[in-house]
Amino acid sequence: MITAEKTATHATFVIERSFPNTPEQVFAAFADPAKKRRWFGSPNGADEFEMDFRVGGRERTRRRITEDSPVKGAVFTNDSTYQDIVPDRRIVIAYTMSMNDQRISASLITFELVAAGKGTDLIFTEQAAFFEGADGAQMRQGGWTSLLDKLAAELARS
Repeated sequence: MITAEKTATHATFVIERSFPNTPEQVFAAFADPAKKRRWFGSPNGADEFEMDFRVGGRERTRRRITEDSPVKGAVFTNDSTYQDIVPDRRIVIAYTMSMNDQRISASLITFELVAAGKGTDLIFTEQAAFFEGADGAQMRQGGWTSLLDKLAAELARS
């Protein structure tokens, strides 16, 4: 019997959103670096943003939290690799998140885009392992909910 203390917490969560935009428009908000930087960055934008949108390509985002929160002043880094891209239908990303250079999680996320009338249903699924000092599933889901609100605002611009 294994008696070691558990060192990771696992969670899976799903967020569903509907947008009045076509799947092509929603996909473009992920594929176009200028659009993605606007909705994915912090309120003042990401301090660092690099993106190579192709299978095997990498994305890196670093931002300091400036808004009022329990982690104000912390620097968060996301290092991502695109695992699967089906234009206008699906994006799968494996990513790690670090806070102040300490790894706090590793995740696999899937964005599914489904045509729905004249719009698009987005199904977001994250499967995560959270490590010591991590934000945890509830905070992460809240973070993604906020980011998807920003995606909606970006889509409204077009």
